[in-house]
Amino acid sequence: MAKKPKKQSGGTPATVALTAAGTAFTVHVYEHDPASLSYGEEAAEALGVSHDRVFKTLVADVDGSLTVAVVPVAGSLDLKALASAVGGKRAAMADPAAAERTTGYVRGGISPLGQRKRLRTVLDASARDHATICVSAGRRGLEVELAATDLAELTGAAFAEIARPVP
Repeated sequence: MAKKPKKQSGGTPATVALTAAGTAFTVHVYEHDPASLSYGEEAAEALGVSHDRVFKTLVADVDGSLTVAVVPVAGSLDLKALASAVGGKRAAMADPAAAERTTGYVRGGISPLGQRKRLRTVLDASARDHATICVSAGRRGLEVELAATDLAELTGAAFAEIARPVP
């Protein structure tokens, strides 16, 4: 019988998954301001990282199936493009409680990695323009930096143009 990997103390499911996979990553910690209106913008500013390199994890409902969309903070999710990317017809933002329950993370700290239930994932194609990107490490005030190709491999994500610029 195979032994279960030991859970690291102090880590989040996202960082535990990265460590278990042997993936190169860097953890960035910042002081989360509960009054912040945008978790992603707050992370980019606190870390001094360009808004097009910090990606937010959004959960959408595509034809009745929860789907993860990872898009740059500098943009917004194009729901039609997300639906098309996964062969669906209609997409809407998921109910926040359902997203939290399914991923095991709280809103503003949802990571595409180490989710309670692995969801179909789409990563915006712009992620490939950068050597590394930052995504939530599983809690507010904690980001993980890694190569987009590593993120896609670990989550089974497809790359597609699912973001549009914020006006």
